[in-house]
Amino acid sequence: MRDNSLADFIAAEGLPEDFARTVERVCEPLAARSARLRQDRRRTVVVGLCGSQGSGKTTVAEVARRLLAERGMSAVSISLDDFYLTREARRRLAESVHPLLATRGPPGTHDVGMAAAALDQLRAPGAAALPRFDKAADTRAPRASWPKVKTPVDVVVLEGWCVGAIAQGQAALSRPVNALEAEEDAAGVWRGYVNDQLGGPYQELFGRLDDLVLLAAPSFEVVAGWRAEQEAKLRARTGGGMSEGEIARFVAHYERLTRWILSEMPGRAGWTVPLDAERRPLD
Repeated sequence: MRDNSLADFIAAEGLPEDFARTVERVCEPLAARSARLRQDRRRTVVVGLCGSQGSGKTTVAEVARRLLAERGMSAVSISLDDFYLTREARRRLAESVHPLLATRGPPGTHDVGMAAAALDQLRAPGAAALPRFDKAADTRAPRASWPKVKTPVDVVVLEGWCVGAIAQGQAALSRPVNALEAEEDAAGVWRGYVNDQLGGPYQELFGRLDDLVLLAAPSFEVVAGWRAEQEAKLRARTGGGMSEGEIARFVAHYERLTRWILSEMPGRAGWTVPLDAERRPLD
C-alpha cells in the first residue's frame, strides 16, 4: 500500500500511528501468502482470519484486501458477523433450545448455509452480492444495500472470532468456565448445542478454507478489556453502549470458545500472529 494511501486509511479509521507496524508485519505478509496461494492453486482461494473480539481482524482483513488490489488481484473481505441469524430466528432458538441462544455470536447463531453459499458464489463466474447484517437493528440489512462484486474473485478473506475453530471434547463441557454457564446453563444444554453446531455445520463451512491465520490475543482477560474499550468509545461517541455489568455478561458468552481457540488453534493454523495487550504483533 502506498505511503500516502496508508496514511489516509489510518487517519480515516482513527488508527494509532504505530498501526504501520501491523501493516508491515501482518497485513503485507497476509496479502503476500494469499497471492502465492492463489497463483499456486489457480482458482479462488478462501483465507480464514480468526481473532478474538477487539483483536483488529476486520481492519487487518480490509488492509490485506487493499494490498491485494494493488497487486492487480480481485479480493473481498467478508465477516462471519454478516451471517448472524436475525433476532426473530434467534428468539425461536431461545424458545426451542436454550434462552442463551438469543445472544448473537457463539456458534449456532449464524446462518452457516448462507455463508457457505456466499463463498461458493464468489468462486463461480458471474456476480455476487455480499450480505450485510445491521447490528443496530439486529437483523439483516436490506438486500438492495448489499455490495456487489464481479466473480470469480481471486481471494476471499473470511474473518470472524471463531473462524476455523473446532469442537471441544465432551469431557471439557462438563465443567462451567464462568458464572454465566454455572448459573444459566447448569445442565450444559447451551454449551452442548454450541459445541455440536461447531462440530457439524460450521465444519462444513470451514472446510472451504484454503488457509487459516490466527491473531492470537495474549489472554482471555485482555480480550475482555478490549471489549470494554470498544464500549467506552461507543458511549463517548453516541451515548449508547453496554454498562460494565452488561459487558461482563456479554463477554462470558465467548469465554469458553475464546480460551479453547487460544490454546488449540496455534498448533494447526497456517500462521499464528501473537499480539500484545495493545494489539501490536510481537516479534
